[in-house]
Amino acid sequence: MADEFLLSMTNISKQFPGVRALDNVHLKVRKGTVHGLMGENGAGKSTLMKCLIGIYTPDSGTIIFKDEKISVPNTHYALSKGISMIHQELNPIPHMTIAENIFLGRETRTWYGLVDMKKMNQRTKGLLDRLAIKLDPNTKMVDLSIANTQLIEIAKSVSYDSDLIVMDEPTSAITEAEVRVLFKTIRSLKEQGRSIIYITHKMDEVFEITDEITVFRDGKYISTDRTNTLTRNLLIQKMVGRELSDMFHKEPANIGETVLEARGLTGRKFKNVSFDVKRGEIFGVAGLMGAGRTELLEAVFGVTRLDSGEVFIDGKKVEIRSPADAIRLGLALLTEDRKLTGLYINAMVRDNMIIANMKSYMRGIFIDFRKITSDCGKMRDQLRIKTPSLKQIIKYLSGGNQQKVLISRWLLTEPSILILDEPTRGIDVGAKAEVHRLMTELTRQGKTIIMISSELPEILGMSDRIMVMHEGDKIGELSRAEATQEKILHLATGMSLAAA
Repeated sequence: MADEFLLSMTNISKQFPGVRALDNVHLKVRKGTVHGLMGENGAGKSTLMKCLIGIYTPDSGTIIFKDEKISVPNTHYALSKGISMIHQELNPIPHMTIAENIFLGRETRTWYGLVDMKKMNQRTKGLLDRLAIKLDPNTKMVDLSIANTQLIEIAKSVSYDSDLIVMDEPTSAITEAEVRVLFKTIRSLKEQGRSIIYITHKMDEVFEITDEITVFRDGKYISTDRTNTLTRNLLIQKMVGRELSDMFHKEPANIGETVLEARGLTGRKFKNVSFDVKRGEIFGVAGLMGAGRTELLEAVFGVTRLDSGEVFIDGKKVEIRSPADAIRLGLALLTEDRKLTGLYINAMVRDNMIIANMKSYMRGIFIDFRKITSDCGKMRDQLRIKTPSLKQIIKYLSGGNQQKVLISRWLLTEPSILILDEPTRGIDVGAKAEVHRLMTELTRQGKTIIMISSELPEILGMSDRIMVMHEGDKIGELSRAEATQEKILHLATGMSLAAA
């Protein structure tokens, strides 16, 4: 029946300079269902959704929504039709409050036209309570963590009461408990007859929450299947065009002497933390959101100052007052939020790669562009970065390819110790496997990796040792042989192993 589908997108194509992002793709979403949209980074998922909500105009194709053929000129029109979207890249207005961000452009007003903050805060409080989000509507967005910013983005999308909500990586920065609340909200929306398009790289989620799954690959439509007819391996094969038999490519490590030692580190959101890492080792750092993992390693790298404690590299005490000091000592830091603290979003791929290592390309007052082109080309090939040119503006690359460019940046500094904060966040299964293989290769070369990850399979699959933190404290340390998901979770919630 024609009215069985809330949304029908057919023969949608979109071309960017040097890239055919969408090539006659299709998507049909039934009423009152959760429809998974899967594919590697660069497959065209986010591009199609931006065509749906009016950020991009498709070059060709037809969009039918609620049995009406529509052309979407802008996001305001999409919202007026009943289509809203949670974006993968968060764009809050930092110095406005939660309430002001959620109801931006549709503020509650008094009878004489002024914004009624009291009523708007009440509406926001009711919405947050409904979603079990324990935040004050008057809190400014700049004061929120990435996880809480993600939750507010979800709340904002739900507040529109849309017939169709697009969720692009909605759980990329939230805890397992918050995922449960989100899924409860999604099921409630389904019961109300609303539809969800759910984009994620997390296999467990897509099998738990979706009714149907559409797969794209390299900008082309591959298939649509009922979720209960698919297996994990079959879905991965559809996404990448090949089998991925080894998701966590970890070989026995040849671990050497201690290369970095931290003693009694105290700073913002962590206290009296001591640990050491060895040559050729992947040292995992686990914990729940707010455990202080990122703050600890940022202090080691010189992003923030330590209140107390000592750091030793190769047995010698060092003073790291800035990231420049850290880089000189052979450290590299891949930050958690690539958009906020990593990328120069309007610069070229090439310039984003070389910015941390610019001195090595200077020949007096001249720049050695030949060496830059050679080095960046090698990085592009080694990490399989999909870009039509090294001169492409990086904002036009997919999130996964942007992440690979950032990894390239730090590899070009030839570090001995790499700190990787959520290295595979927002990266598809194929790219994750490539990053994991790269990590193994780097440790084989004698480099040391400190990896922060919120994904327990990644921590368990890639780490030689695991340090677990809880509310700024180091709770315990586990070897690869003894580590289990249960033990890590016990420690991460503040329990000792003996109590567990």
